[in-house]
Amino acid sequence: MTVTENRPAAPADEHDHSLLETFRQQPRTVWVTAFAAVVAFMGIGLVDPILHTIAEALNAPPEKLTLLFGVYVGVQCVAMLLTGWAAYRFGPKRTLTIGLSLIVVAAGISAFAGDIDQLIAYRVLWGLGNALFLATALAFIVTAAKGSQTGAIMLYEAALGVGLAVGPLLGAVLGEVSWRAPFAGTATLMLIGAILCAVMLPSDGPRSARTRVRIVDPLKALRNRTLLITSIGSAFYTGALFTVIAWAPIAMGLRPLYAGLVFFGWGVLTAFAGVLVAPWLAEHIGQKRGVLAAITAYAAVMALAAAGVLTDQVWLIGLAVILSGFPSGVLNTLFTGVAMSSGDSSTPQSVSSAGYSFLRWMGAAISAVLVAHLADWFGSAAAPFWFAALYCLVAVAAVSFVRGQAAKSRDVEDTAALVGAEEY
Repeated sequence: MTVTENRPAAPADEHDHSLLETFRQQPRTVWVTAFAAVVAFMGIGLVDPILHTIAEALNAPPEKLTLLFGVYVGVQCVAMLLTGWAAYRFGPKRTLTIGLSLIVVAAGISAFAGDIDQLIAYRVLWGLGNALFLATALAFIVTAAKGSQTGAIMLYEAALGVGLAVGPLLGAVLGEVSWRAPFAGTATLMLIGAILCAVMLPSDGPRSARTRVRIVDPLKALRNRTLLITSIGSAFYTGALFTVIAWAPIAMGLRPLYAGLVFFGWGVLTAFAGVLVAPWLAEHIGQKRGVLAAITAYAAVMALAAAGVLTDQVWLIGLAVILSGFPSGVLNTLFTGVAMSSGDSSTPQSVSSAGYSFLRWMGAAISAVLVAHLADWFGSAAAPFWFAALYCLVAVAAVSFVRGQAAKSRDVEDTAALVGAEEY
């Protein structure tokens, strides 16, 4: 019998009140880190509205444009293996600040890129900075937040959703001036985040007081069956997600403002579903069934996008992009929740997060590199969306292998109570 079967479901208003209370009681350090996370996540969707403009300004073919995402998440994927070691070697605050500083530099010099190859190279540095920051930020928020682990994860996912919504909107507005302006704007915002983290976060303690971490530890953490299977499922889902991020702007071919509005709607739905819908689904149907339902819905939306390409209906592609935010928000929260709950007590959460993020972003990197080639190989701009639907089916198969044993965690009671980790 599951946790959700042992007690009556909480009323919706009670859950909303509890969530608001969780957000209100967080210390200043958590909010500072969350703000920086919002800006970091803005960097993911920032390029979407200006892809078409970059293609025209720099005479860049589709396979070069998608590399703006491919190398970014590829470097981020490999660098995730370094985040746990870096947090041990330098301390969480220094690691966060170094990561933010690298993003500031990368975004700033991207505004002065002379050709598409230079822009791709700068995105490599950006991906390294993002890796050092994001994995450490998730572990920092979970550790420093007051209340349940679930509330902390909700805060992190809210930052993700806001960043994904605001990033494309900022890129669209500034992109109407020049494709260079969004990069300069992001560098400015990230500089503010870096300064706030450097000034307001608590100093790192002596290294002897922290658990020793080696570079290979994130890979060893994946020996945990629940974490491994969850990470594989998340990798294929994230591959589908980055098909939307990297290919949909090219398939739509819209000017920055219109593309930005489409991805703004996508980001808003992602935030709404991640913070409010995901916990409700997990409470009422269980986390595993919630994940399976959301992945299936994502596959259906990818088929809708493919239909839009085949019928040459740009509005249908845009609608599919916006609708994909709903299952995406659910999956971001539920996948992250079980991943952060599945490590054993001897494994630091930064290490479990790095192992999970390594596989998750590997799926994104492979997908982002493949999308343009898939369209070329199959002679159809709809092919990447069909493959995204296939990725979702593989993710469903992977998650199906997770059985009913509770994920072992430091906060399993709180996590299970709100998002059904016991059933997962």
